[in-house]
Amino acid sequence: MSQNPNSVAGRSLDRADARLRQDEGLGGALRGFIDRVRSGDLGMLPVAVGLVLISVVFTSLNPVFVAPNNLVNLLFDCATVGIISLGIVCVLMVGEIDLSVGSMSGFASAMTGTLWVQQGWPLPGAILAALAVGALIGALYAVLFNRLGMPSFVATLSGLLAILGMQLYVLGAQGSINLPYDSPLVKFGQTLIMPDWFAYLVALIPGILIIANGLSAMRRRRAAGLSGGSLSLVVIKALVLTVALEVVVWYLNLGRGVPWMFGLFVLLVVGMNYALTRTQWGRSMTAVGGNREAARRAGINVRRIYASAFVLCSTFAALGGILSAARLASASQQAGTGDVNLNAIAAAVIGGTSLFGGRGSAYSALLGIIVIQAIASGLTLLNLSSSLRYMITGGVLAVAVIVDSLARRSRVSHGRA
Repeated sequence: MSQNPNSVAGRSLDRADARLRQDEGLGGALRGFIDRVRSGDLGMLPVAVGLVLISVVFTSLNPVFVAPNNLVNLLFDCATVGIISLGIVCVLMVGEIDLSVGSMSGFASAMTGTLWVQQGWPLPGAILAALAVGALIGALYAVLFNRLGMPSFVATLSGLLAILGMQLYVLGAQGSINLPYDSPLVKFGQTLIMPDWFAYLVALIPGILIIANGLSAMRRRRAAGLSGGSLSLVVIKALVLTVALEVVVWYLNLGRGVPWMFGLFVLLVVGMNYALTRTQWGRSMTAVGGNREAARRAGINVRRIYASAFVLCSTFAALGGILSAARLASASQQAGTGDVNLNAIAAAVIGGTSLFGGRGSAYSALLGIIVIQAIASGLTLLNLSSSLRYMITGGVLAVAVIVDSLARRSRVSHGRA
């Protein structure tokens, strides 16, 4: 008995639609995640796993590690170097490096203290002057790189020494400047906490944005005749994230609460993530870092992209230095020295930004600096020497680079296959 071809075709289309709906659901999302991991696109999975392991180990050794007030202090400390690391993400995205961010942060703190405390400038004017100098130094690096062909490694290494000299010159023989403890800047760096209700309200925003962006993407895809995706999956993502953030805020509020300075850091991270992922400039950054010549042939102003990366990096370094001075209530010759430079670079790499360029995220700075500060806080609570912190941080950085190299090799092999 022959079958109606139309009915057979109809059943085939129904089965295809059913498979498509299944792929759009939670199971399809899980299979897609597994496929991305197999292809070498690990994203932030390694650093998330590492952060969980670090927390479990240090909590088992000293339960004070997860005490609310200890976590609040950890967030205060994360903001200063984290903002510097956010600038490092920009230069790593285009496959370059800035070795002078530590010196730039120290010089910015020295400028702020000198202009504000000693010269009598208004505080906003001193801060803007320090940020402007940071932007000018970044522009100088861009000129050396774009016009003279000087490698960024050499240009910024020279800048490290020159800026350190300027910092010592500005501070003079006294070597340090104390900032007023009752000033808004110092309060912002040491004591200012979000009201509980405001922190809970802010924790709702990411989930709302996920749903709004998901609905907008579904409408655009359906208007183009494509599959719209699963609304239930978008809602589940938003719900899980919202619950997690609300629990974190509730736990921090058991102590002092959420620091405003950390809120500023997160706001900058979110803004940079939007710029890197949703704007033409961000797509150009990724293209230049992935293949400079291909980006140039595609009509991208490569020199302008490099210049923006260097300027942003130095400006963020200056801002981080100003907040570091607020945290310590002083600007000194030691500001920006020690492990500031290396921690800023390590945080970006540990968080998932590739050293090879073309791949990274603003959230790398956030996750990476939390890992580094968690290690430092845990070792301090165990009363262990700073030598162990350097060794452990170095080991974590080495593992991050190895994972990045293997993931890059896997993506190349997967692409060829």
